Amino acid sequence: MTRIVFDTATSLDGFIADADNSLEWLFAAAGDGTPDEPLTPTSAGVLVEGSTTYEWVLASADLLTHPARWQEYYGDKPTFVFTSRVLPVPTGADVRFVSGAVADIMPRLRAAAGDRDIWVVGGGDLAGQFFDAGELDEIAVSIAPVTLGAGAPLLPRRIDASALSLVSATAVGPFARLVYRVRSADPEAG
Repeated sequence: MTRIVFDTATSLDGFIADADNSLEWLFAAAGDGTPDEPLTPTSAGVLVEGSTTYEWVLASADLLTHPARWQEYYGDKPTFVFTSRVLPVPTGADVRFVSGAVADIMPRLRAAAGDRDIWVVGGGDLAGQFFDAGELDEIAVSIAPVTLGAGAPLLPRRIDASALSLVSATAVGPFARLVYRVRSADPEAG
C-alpha cells in the first residue's frame, strides 16, 4: 500500500533551510557531505517537492550544466514539482510540474507511484498542505546538531499531538531521527 511520507532534516531550532533557502548547513552536519543511508527513504517511487527545493537542488549541483548528476540524486523516479512558474528541466530528468490543491494532484501521484511510497521531499509548507488534505501518513525528521536562528520552518502550521503517534526515536550518526505516524491517516486510529 502506498504511503505518503514527509521525510526531511531540520536544524535543532526547527528550520529545514537557512535564511538564504540553502541546505549547505545540512551537508556540513552530515560530516562527509552525504546523509547516512537510514536518513533517506528507499521505498519511494515518486518524489514531490516545492519550487524552492527544486531550484536549490538545480543550482547547488549545477544540474542544468551536468544533467547526468540528476540520476545520482533522483535516479529514474518521477519528480513532481508544485509550482505556478515555468522552470528549467535537466536533460533526461523525469520532472513533472503541477499546480493546484494537493487533493486534485493525488490521483497523478498515486498512479506514478504504483505500489511504492510517495516521498514529500520539501518544503515544510508543501508537507503541511498534504497534512491539511488528509494525505500524509508519516513524518520522519532527522534533527541535525546545528541551529540556524532563522529560515524556512519545518512545518509552518499547528499540528496537535493527538494527530501524531511516535513510531521511533533513534540516533543515526550525529542526527536524532524521529518518526511519527499521522493518526488521521491511520485506519486503525479511527
